[in-house]
Amino acid sequence: MRIKNYISPLLPHDIVVIVFSVFLIVVNIIFCERIEHWSILTGLNIFVIAFVVIIANLSESERNSIIKNIRIWYIAPMVLLTFKQLYFMIAPIHGKDYDDLLIEIDRLLFGVDPTVWLSKFATPVLTEVIQIAYSSFYFLFIVAGYELYRKGEMEKFYFSAFLVVYGFYLSYIGYFFLPAVGPRFTLHNFATLNTELPGLFVTNFLRDFVNYGESIVKGHPNPAEIVQRDIFPSGHTQMTLVLLYITKKYKMKTTGFIWTTGILLIFGTVYLRYHYVIDLIAGALFMLLTVWSANYVYEGWNVMRQRLSLNPLYKSSRRPSAD
Repeated sequence: MRIKNYISPLLPHDIVVIVFSVFLIVVNIIFCERIEHWSILTGLNIFVIAFVVIIANLSESERNSIIKNIRIWYIAPMVLLTFKQLYFMIAPIHGKDYDDLLIEIDRLLFGVDPTVWLSKFATPVLTEVIQIAYSSFYFLFIVAGYELYRKGEMEKFYFSAFLVVYGFYLSYIGYFFLPAVGPRFTLHNFATLNTELPGLFVTNFLRDFVNYGESIVKGHPNPAEIVQRDIFPSGHTQMTLVLLYITKKYKMKTTGFIWTTGILLIFGTVYLRYHYVIDLIAGALFMLLTVWSANYVYEGWNVMRQRLSLNPLYKSSRRPSAD
């Protein structure tokens, strides 16, 4: 079987996963003397590439619904798996954080530290609502994706899936350039956050949930040492804006819910002391880059599949319309 026959089932979001896995392999090899687990991470990314190719081919040849559903939804855990890999790479590569630079930019723009300034408007009710919205980040993508999937609008689903995974991976590249830990560690006392910015019922639990996702072990004497360096750009801002764009573009029934929650979420990135405002500005710029460049990448790959007679999934290589 020729190589192009293995490539034929690959959709644009599959290609993004494969290309980014190759990128991580190259980075691990280049910085192997700094990255302690570089060989394991390299092997993991080789496995990811093989998995994507195999599951794509199986889903084309098999009628098994389990395989087809894995093919459709695998990018959700894949985004998280890739995110966790960065934990072992970014800090060792740089060996320093750039919070001082981000703090100075915020002060230059606003004359104050925005997270400190917002503290005087904090109330337990507001904190509770904002923390719930912030913690719903990944859930919102599942909600939007399931609506398109349930309605059988698979062209829109696959374009949206591509746009999401493509956007996440672009933000991950940004983390490599300016690693930072965020204002909850630099401008505030992380250990007293629950008392300084209290909620009502579920805020503390949700904070712990978010902290766990950020690799913070509860009770660690210096959590700033072990937290992920994922502040700049703000992926929460970038990807929430991408999601708002998708729901508006396709006039989805969940648009109102996702927009309301998304706006609260973006506000919460600063209010809850996770980000500097410059992170949000960078996140918005990354969103524009994502949407603009995604059109060319998506259509380009589908055109390539057609030229190679690769049995494309879609009759047309053009992006699905909003209608």
